[in-house]
Amino acid sequence: MLERVNLPFTCHAPDIDETALPGESAPTLAARLSLAKAQAVAGHYPDALIIGSDQAGDHHGKIIGKPGNHEAAVQQLQRLSGDTITLHTGVALYDTATGDFQSAVEPFVVEFRQLDPALIERYLKTEQPYQCCGSLKAEGLGIALLTRLTGNDPNTLIGLPLIRLIDMLYDAGVTLV
Repeated sequence: MLERVNLPFTCHAPDIDETALPGESAPTLAARLSLAKAQAVAGHYPDALIIGSDQAGDHHGKIIGKPGNHEAAVQQLQRLSGDTITLHTGVALYDTATGDFQSAVEPFVVEFRQLDPALIERYLKTEQPYQCCGSLKAEGLGIALLTRLTGNDPNTLIGLPLIRLIDMLYDAGVTLV
């Protein structure tokens, strides 16, 4: 997604615990983890702007995360069938030179169609979305599981709210166009 806005970047996977804290809400979790991810790699990049992002789903007040395996993904999709989930995508921009940061969480509402077991199995075997929040890989076949999407930035759905990030970059003095 960063290539689309001609932003030079290097990827660096942080090693952090993504477990929700007791009583933590999905938006709070997404905000905390996006900043923690940026800060976790900051030591490798002095005088840089680090982007961190994370996504957590809210389904009737319960956090929905990455299923991790096929069986958990089946259970997730069975619970979400015919229902709505709000995906909260956190983004943080951390300035390693100053320690300053900006952060935001963007919500995106996703409505699932009724999913029969055969559809779930075909989808999971094709996409294997085991590291995707809510087992949803909407940039691929996951779109076939949905009836409606509501949000300000469609990029939020696939893990990085670009409109909000671009605002942050402009605020940090980065010119993209």
